[in-house]
Amino acid sequence: MKELRVAIEVAREAGRMLLAAQHRPHEIAKKSSAIDLVTEMDRRAEALIVERLAAAFPDYGFLTEESPEHGATSTRWIIDPLDGTVNYAHGHPHFAVSIALERAGEIVIGVVYHPALDEMFVAERGKGARCNDRPIRVSRTARLQEALLASGSPYDVHERPDPYMRLWRALVTRAQAVRQSGAAALDLCYVAAGRLDGYVEAGLDPWDVAAGSLIVEEAGGRVSDFQGGKDFVYGKTIVAASPALWEGLWGALDALV
Repeated sequence: MKELRVAIEVAREAGRMLLAAQHRPHEIAKKSSAIDLVTEMDRRAEALIVERLAAAFPDYGFLTEESPEHGATSTRWIIDPLDGTVNYAHGHPHFAVSIALERAGEIVIGVVYHPALDEMFVAERGKGARCNDRPIRVSRTARLQEALLASGSPYDVHERPDPYMRLWRALVTRAQAVRQSGAAALDLCYVAAGRLDGYVEAGLDPWDVAAGSLIVEEAGGRVSDFQGGKDFVYGKTIVAASPALWEGLWGALDALV
């Protein structure tokens, strides 16, 4: 598929640009809260990605983190040019470029590139998921007590800490361990690759999860929103896990949904 090939090329180009510039001084601004950051590199990466994709597919629209939605909505790219901006601004190498293609309301392509490790996670609906051209699968962990999970805190956590703390308590008191990496797209890819057994988070946007959620599904995992439905791309909440762990993870969330 041409779209997948071009998305991979563009993600790699943007990721290498971000990696090369990470340790230079940055222009850092705040968006919705004191912990919701944007750098000039978010905008530069987004401009590069949109320019390349628009040139290759002029009839497609765009939904991106740093710019207003524009163009067609029936077929559009959903882009996070720099997932993990806070990490990036602090010199932490855990960040990624995330590109998804949505057609008629369905995510059909997902590409997530982790520049620091040169890992390219990709999925095309119905054709499986890969990392650097090797097939990946979710883990077989079945017991929550043996599971390594990931979560994250929303940008309004300073103003509304209680919902997040309830979620964190529900997970950390039942799982083997819980991690907070600060990059939702990579957390989802790590579930797909079996490096994490499950991922739960609220307060997310479509560009955070569109690509990664398809990669999890194509790696054999299950994905839903906090109500157990399929509105995880636009519904602000997501649960992703291996099928073996699914029921146990939902047991931890019963009090929250």
